[in-house]
Amino acid sequence: MLKIHDTDRVRVLTLDRPEARNAFNEALYDATTEALMAAAEDRSVAVVVITGSEGAFSAGTDLLEMAARMGPDFTPGRYGFPGLIDQLAGFPKPLLLAVNGLGVGIGATMVGFADLVFMADTARLKCPFTSLAVAPEAASSFTFPRLVGRQNATWALLSSEWLTAQECHEMGLAWKVCGPDQLMETTMAHARVLAAKPIDSLVTSKAAIIAPFAADIEAARERENAAFAVLMGAPANIEALSAFAEKRQPDFAAIDAAT
Repeated sequence: MLKIHDTDRVRVLTLDRPEARNAFNEALYDATTEALMAAAEDRSVAVVVITGSEGAFSAGTDLLEMAARMGPDFTPGRYGFPGLIDQLAGFPKPLLLAVNGLGVGIGATMVGFADLVFMADTARLKCPFTSLAVAPEAASSFTFPRLVGRQNATWALLSSEWLTAQECHEMGLAWKVCGPDQLMETTMAHARVLAAKPIDSLVTSKAAIIAPFAADIEAARERENAAFAVLMGAPANIEALSAFAEKRQPDFAAIDAAT
């Protein structure tokens, strides 16, 4: 579910649910959260890289499990989605992403918490929130406009359309784009440069960079959580999840006309 490998003071976390294109269920949320917590405390780790297995970065939150969440028998994880976002937002060491394939939902919004993002030129991102009849997540309503400007962020967060690696690079969501065969080599080369530096200097420098945005990120998360509380389980969201399970297009026009 999550592979962990250390080399040259770099810890690589590989999301490994290939049967679900590395979508996050509660177990993977918990495993990734615990791995970040451990890496933050481990003095042998200076840099963390997150990537995905078998041609996908992450298909986001497991939608079948999301539908089950509304039932009486659902058992949430220890940390879940909020716990992972806590760790991403507060992770003290350099955090690099090697986006090797599709990134959907949290697989895309995670970019807002990364210090450096590398993408394969075949990779692409999607923020599918309006297609699921919900709101942006993971403080992306703040991090995306800050990274790419309001209009690019509006398209990314409201259209539910795919963004190619080249578009991500032009917008500012990705720092470097390279061929799939060079992705990990390129990412690790830069990770090793950082990992050769003293950890305390890396941590202090990163803290200085992100400190001005901490309150804004927390405020964005609160607004998004309030929006999710209203929209999750509403008729349009139920229609979106039903359509996904039934492999059909949702009929939002009928829902909007009836509400």
